[in-house]
Amino acid sequence: MSRITMPRIAAALSVAALAWSAAPSHAQEKFTYQTNWYAQAEHGGFYQALATGLYQRAGLEVTLKMGGPQLNSLQMMVAGQADCMMSTDMAMLLARNSGVPVMTVASVFQKDPQVLIAHEDVKSFADMKGKTIFIGAASHRTFWPWLKARYGLTDAQVRPYTFNIQPFVADRNSVMQGFLTSEPFSLQKQGVKVNVLMFSDHGYPAYNTTISCMEKTVKERRRAVSAFVQATMEGWKSYLQNPAPGNELIRKANPNMTQEQLDYSVGKLRELGMVTGGDAATRGIGTMSQARLRASYDLMVDAKVIDPAKVDFASTYTLDIINAIKVLP
Repeated sequence: MSRITMPRIAAALSVAALAWSAAPSHAQEKFTYQTNWYAQAEHGGFYQALATGLYQRAGLEVTLKMGGPQLNSLQMMVAGQADCMMSTDMAMLLARNSGVPVMTVASVFQKDPQVLIAHEDVKSFADMKGKTIFIGAASHRTFWPWLKARYGLTDAQVRPYTFNIQPFVADRNSVMQGFLTSEPFSLQKQGVKVNVLMFSDHGYPAYNTTISCMEKTVKERRRAVSAFVQATMEGWKSYLQNPAPGNELIRKANPNMTQEQLDYSVGKLRELGMVTGGDAATRGIGTMSQARLRASYDLMVDAKVIDPAKVDFASTYTLDIINAIKVLP
């Protein structure tokens, strides 16, 4: 189910109750990963690794905990209820700026799926000047400063985005944020003609769908973190080849997910090389580069949303784990 429709059924879902675990074994180490939303194709490789026993074979008993609009994943991890979490490199920089010692160890998506969606008369970001733009609260400290600086958009245009497409549908003079694999599908189903502009196609450097952990976890449980990363990337390779096992678990965890939505999302992931394109094509799924991580850091420093005196760039990530793993597409 897309980010648009899921909040309507949030009360019907218990995130904790729907966490899926591999069969227990005395030889396995427990490991919990917190996702950023309800189970969906964008999480497919994680569920595939669980469904096909990849985590078990790596010596791990993995629990996947679903996120949602009312859940603060970072707080869950800080409180010890998750070992690592799904996020973005920019969100982790913000956490560091707030004094939380987190670091990113891998990134599944080589392109950030964040988009702005406009009605069909709008062809570019520059065309959005003067339009009402629906964005979420967190976006004010990630992509929004970049868009303002690059395309001359202003804070006066912004209205809150509540993961509901109807205000956008009703107002042809509006634009809304979304995920490439989600909101465009819902709009297509309603017959709304739109143009979708993806930030990563225009120089936005951010990594998305990361494996990010507390610094202490990476240091003290390095073997477990490495095993989780390796099995996850193998899961993504398998999922993109045959998503059926992972999709079965996704639909059990999230009964409101439709097969049609899953098929659409997987198709987009494949078509645009979201997981397997870019550096991943030659360096392996999950790879990151220091140059891109630095570009995100510099963007946020320039936008004055993080303080370089508080955030030491070198402490915000490690490449050692993912560089030792080479799961080629």
